[in-house]
Amino acid sequence: MRIEADSVLPYSREAVFKAYRDDLPKVVEFLPNVRAIDVKSRREEGSITKLLNVWHGGGDIPAAARAFLDEKALTWDDEASWDESTHECEWTIHTHAFREAVASSGRTRLIELGPDKTRIELRGEFSIDLKKIRGIPTMLAGTVGKTIESFLSKQITANLTSTTDGLSRYLAKKSIA
Repeated sequence: MRIEADSVLPYSREAVFKAYRDDLPKVVEFLPNVRAIDVKSRREEGSITKLLNVWHGGGDIPAAARAFLDEKALTWDDEASWDESTHECEWTIHTHAFREAVASSGRTRLIELGPDKTRIELRGEFSIDLKKIRGIPTMLAGTVGKTIESFLSKQITANLTSTTDGLSRYLAKKSIA
């Protein structure tokens, strides 16, 4: 399933890039569906910064999916490779629950539209293979699978949009301080 989210922020590309790469744990206060972001590792190799962040999400779970999802389903590892020379980030998400069944990866591009205007383009893919999840009866896999995939893809897209909105609010607060 394709994931796309675009936003335009009234800040320079450099400011947006650095805040997005370096300050996500501070942006959490502006993210309604995220409880915390923990930076587990950071490695710098020239213009490339590799990060491993653990996100702790929240939000409502549909009744049909509730029997199969727990809090682990709302926690994920975000492996990101930020390239300062191109202002792009390649990312891969690994869920803590159903890790073998869920795949999500993509690219974030920051495009300068002016001295104080940046477009963030997020493009990615998301898939879930319920055959790899033990405990789901085969006869329910189709119906439950579509419910879970629909819920998670909506959550991912909403979180991507929410993250850029939160980033904008964080930068606004930072510029006032």
